Amino acid sequence: MHGWIILDKPLGLGSTQAVAAVKRNLREAGFGKVKVGHGGTLDPLATGVLPIALGEATKLCGRMLDASKTYDFTICFGTETSGLDSEGEVVATSDHRPSLAQVEAALAQFIGPIAQIPPAYSAIKVDGKRAYDLARAGEVVEMKSRNVIVHDLCVHADVTIGALASVTLTADVSKGTYIRSLARDIAYAVGTVGHVSMLRRTRAGPFNLESSISLDKLNAFGQGAAQEDIILPIEAGLVDIPALILSPEQARAVQQGRVLTGIAMKDGLHWARGADLRPIALVQNVDGILKTVRGFNLTP
Repeated sequence: MHGWIILDKPLGLGSTQAVAAVKRNLREAGFGKVKVGHGGTLDPLATGVLPIALGEATKLCGRMLDASKTYDFTICFGTETSGLDSEGEVVATSDHRPSLAQVEAALAQFIGPIAQIPPAYSAIKVDGKRAYDLARAGEVVEMKSRNVIVHDLCVHADVTIGALASVTLTADVSKGTYIRSLARDIAYAVGTVGHVSMLRRTRAGPFNLESSISLDKLNAFGQGAAQEDIILPIEAGLVDIPALILSPEQARAVQQGRVLTGIAMKDGLHWARGADLRPIALVQNVDGILKTVRGFNLTP
């Protein structure tokens, strides 16, 4: 059992709970104990694409964590909360409501490399403890600024002309970007305060909503639904990098961790596969020297 389940995570379900649901349904479907991991935490108050890796695909979870992601999110203007979302105490208010033109003019300053301060209610560790645990205990948490990249940021759809009570945006961002912090800073930039009232991840690396399944469909799998409708192959998480077909001799060398030379290919990360198209390993080519980054133990 190796591959991916791309869950369209519902509101209120944590990432750990989602992994537990996958494990339970795998057991109920008769697959026994399967190694399971997720490719990027999604808050309970967020919905959308949550890649869940099975078996050998868990070796790609780190790569999935590093992947860029796309979100739709709504900023509710006039109220800032302690968690920068619809939960938590109100910590600031403002009567000012920006216009659409003001919002659009402000977005340009948030595209590209930016520095942002993560929310105090986040999973980042401060002195060995989770920031949200410290914040919930009433401690003042000083979060350090971090550098992230916003690849694109735009208004998601047409909105009402005049003062805006809220606005929905789409952001394509690098790993480590906190949408709640981005929303807070956009609100500041237009002269008010705000918080995130809706957050939906529409893409994580190569996976999008079109490849995702609902929790109901996952539960149907546990009751006997076809595997082909639920589980994507391991290579589905590799479609964003070039594939490299190896000869049987080259495949054996890669599986043994030996270095290959003399293969005409571009520098960078590739995924190697044998003549049967079975994924063998992630490999890195630098100046004609091909080294194994991570091998897959997949039997024919």
